[in-house]
Amino acid sequence: MTGYAFRLFVAGESERSRAAEMNLRALAGALLPGGYDLEVVDVVARPGLAEEQRILATPTVVRILPLPQLRVIGDLSDPLRVANALGLPGEAPGNRMSKEASGA
Repeated sequence: MTGYAFRLFVAGESERSRAAEMNLRALAGALLPGGYDLEVVDVVARPGLAEEQRILATPTVVRILPLPQLRVIGDLSDPLRVANALGLPGEAPGNRMSKEASGA
């Protein structure tokens, strides 16, 4: 197992579900070169797991490892916000441009 593990809760095969998975894979792939584990859980097919994890909205990503567990709800389209909320190392894609624009 790698140092990072995520569980992404989605509701069916919707466009929003696919976007969340794609955004998470792109972000984790860019910031976690050692790899990561990702389990995608469809709450329609596995409502018991969603209830056990107290998932109230989808999509929701839970960082399982490293502890403590962290969550982000939404389509994960803001890489800087998602990286910060999930405590990911490195610089989120898109952050370099905002630093250059601000003169930092």
